[in-house]
Amino acid sequence: MVSPNTDQEKPCALVRGLEKIMILPKVVMKKVLCICKLSKEIAQDDPRKVIHSLKVGLAISLVSLFYYYQPLYENFGLSAMWAVMTVVVVFEYTVGATLGKGLNRTMATLAAGALGVGAHYLASLSGETGEPILIGFFVFLQAAIASFIRFFPKVKTRYDYGMLIFILTFSLISVSGFRDDEVVKMAHKRLTTIFLGGSACVMISIFVCPVWAGEELHYSIAQKLQTLGDFLEAFVDEYFKTTKEEESKDKMSYLEGYKSILNAKSNEESLANFARWEPGHGKFKFRHPWSQYLKIGALSRQCAYRMEALKEQLNSDIKGSAEIHSTIQELCTEMCFESSLALKQLSLSIKTMTKKSSHDTHIANSKAAVKILNSLLQSSLWKETDLLSVIPVVTVASLLIDVVDCTEKIADSVNVLATLINFDSSDDEKKPKEVSQSPTCECVEPDPMIENSHVVVIVEESMCDKCNKV
Repeated sequence: MVSPNTDQEKPCALVRGLEKIMILPKVVMKKVLCICKLSKEIAQDDPRKVIHSLKVGLAISLVSLFYYYQPLYENFGLSAMWAVMTVVVVFEYTVGATLGKGLNRTMATLAAGALGVGAHYLASLSGETGEPILIGFFVFLQAAIASFIRFFPKVKTRYDYGMLIFILTFSLISVSGFRDDEVVKMAHKRLTTIFLGGSACVMISIFVCPVWAGEELHYSIAQKLQTLGDFLEAFVDEYFKTTKEEESKDKMSYLEGYKSILNAKSNEESLANFARWEPGHGKFKFRHPWSQYLKIGALSRQCAYRMEALKEQLNSDIKGSAEIHSTIQELCTEMCFESSLALKQLSLSIKTMTKKSSHDTHIANSKAAVKILNSLLQSSLWKETDLLSVIPVVTVASLLIDVVDCTEKIADSVNVLATLINFDSSDDEKKPKEVSQSPTCECVEPDPMIENSHVVVIVEESMCDKCNKV
């Protein structure tokens, strides 16, 4: 017997199904609107991505002429498909990535094609019985050797794609070209179409709104230093509550910027690898020291890890006593602001590729504050204080000391980069240094306007012959 509950469930299921069908257009429309909104955000965030999409469409349209134009189709036939496949696989966002993939594919196809023809010729000398055996052995041998070479670190970084194409092309030519009269012709057509497809990618990538991987790496490193400087400025305001709530809310986003630096290692290495394939352009000459950018990036990540720990101190329930906060507030504030200014100056120096000496002054000031803070922490001031109220404050102080140390290392690395690629001198450094007039020097008449003022005078050794004799 069929239970009455079963009869009642069938109409309910039908009603639910009809309801889902009725709301389906609304769900689809909502998804479409979300996709449109996301597309708009991506396009507004970086219009170059829209241009890149148009460039890919242009390249595929050009190589498709091998099919549409009859004389070209008669020469290449179905092998013209390799030109289209090459554009789809090779065309990348940056010039370096496109050029690297294009050269890898072209050289691997050329080498594998030549070896495949040679292997087929040697196999054909062994007769009908031994030919398939030798071809199979050659395919096994090259695939095993090429796969093992892919594990080499340098090959894995720069030539991995070329090794894959080498294995594929050699195997296809050796197996497909089993007949002696087809193998050379097939290898020639495939190499020609791949070369034409790769050339179209490289030309359009370079000459139509190019996106250089080297510039992307250069400006991304500069932006990371700016982000670190913004964090320090926002942290000291939030930790010591030195600003109003409205200004503090505006700077809260700066406290999250370090997270993008922590996960940037793979992107930096990829950009540096692609940049090595690029020709010289603008201020980025051939054999640009891209490895130095990776060193600066590594140091910025070390600094970001300290900032992550500082961010956790803001969220901690144990803040320490207000008295201890006020004791170290001035020194910690000076360390933060001086390090922040130094990082921002270093960022500007990289971005404009000019030498700026002001960051050395800020680092010296922050190190002086560190020295005073260390003396304060080692004094007997803390002996009679509750340990639980001291630990959070000392933790923040020690982390800020580490940040100052990281900032100094970053400055040294930036100075090395400036030396390697010859940064231009800034306007401040180009100005001639004015000779300080000393009222105690017999060669210079004192200025009556500053005779009774407190003046700091710097007297150089070779200021004048008469003073040196004194």
